Amino acid sequence: MFKKILKRTLIVLLIVFIAIQFIRPERNISDKPMPDHINKVYVVPEEVGKILKSSCYDCHSYNTYYPWYAEIQPVRWWLDEHIIDGKGDLNFDEFGTYSIRKQYRKMEEINDLVKKDEMPIPSYLWTHSEAKLSDQQKQLISGWVTAVRDTIKANYPPDSLLKKKIIP
Repeated sequence: MFKKILKRTLIVLLIVFIAIQFIRPERNISDKPMPDHINKVYVVPEEVGKILKSSCYDCHSYNTYYPWYAEIQPVRWWLDEHIIDGKGDLNFDEFGTYSIRKQYRKMEEINDLVKKDEMPIPSYLWTHSEAKLSDQQKQLISGWVTAVRDTIKANYPPDSLLKKKIIP
């Protein structure tokens, strides 16, 4: 009796697994020009650009490189969830659309997360070990972020960079 139930359960699970392979979410790939990309707004040194591309853009832009295992559901759904969350937090392709306050704050967040080894996220590094940042790469990013923040500070009044306090 138990073997019969187990066999039926495995057959149903196999059918469901095969069926979900036909559900294909849209890929996060764009061939459109990105006029609001961060490198259109601020100077991004070549070395920093390479780091961003290899360690950040898969989740924080409109151009994700999909590895072979992204063709298998439910792995793809899991990856897409990370991409959606990543772009929701920071999208380098839309950086120029952010308010100056948000740009300034995002630069600070990049610096903090990189210094704390919270970016790239550990689950990304499981399959993308080349994205792990060396101390030298972290220093390059930190220096670049500081330069961008200094540029913003030099061109905008200080009160435009601070979160406004709401007084009840």
